[in-house]
Amino acid sequence: MIRNTSNGWGSVSRWLHWILALTIIGMIGFGWWMNHIPARPDRFFYRSIHADIGYVILLLTVLRLVWRVVNPTPALPADSQPWQRLAARISHGALYLAVIAVIVLGWAHSGAHAPDYSDFFGLFHVPQFTSPDRAAANAYEDRHILFAYVLLALIAVHVVAALWHHFIRRDRVVTRMVADEAG
Repeated sequence: MIRNTSNGWGSVSRWLHWILALTIIGMIGFGWWMNHIPARPDRFFYRSIHADIGYVILLLTVLRLVWRVVNPTPALPADSQPWQRLAARISHGALYLAVIAVIVLGWAHSGAHAPDYSDFFGLFHVPQFTSPDRAAANAYEDRHILFAYVLLALIAVHVVAALWHHFIRRDRVVTRMVADEAG
């Protein structure tokens, strides 16, 4: 099943979820590594690759949000409490907002950094919406890093909630994101 149903996630939603999850976690680790290696000549290259992958994540996140708008969101188990439904909505919204905030702040840093990181894998230049300014670049980078840690914390909450659903509640919430279920 490609599309979502009221009972399960379709293959497009599942693929986007896992591709984004693995890429975002990898980018957080890669970003941490980049900021902890000694200054070296290839540092700009690594930051450029980081920016390029960030632009791809932004595109995939927007596609995922559009797909989510045009497809039903599978319902939580019928015995879920109202606070659980609210917590799920808030935490998913916070994850999307944090992903977008991290990327937009990184993009702002790119434009404010001289030279910028706009060369997308050598194919074309990504338009920048900020101008070169060293102080602004540092501020954007600091906020980019801060929100990356916020995102990491939200990911941890998401994983703990998934584990709680799978091992404590023993409902099908996690299984729906892993396997194609008829319904």
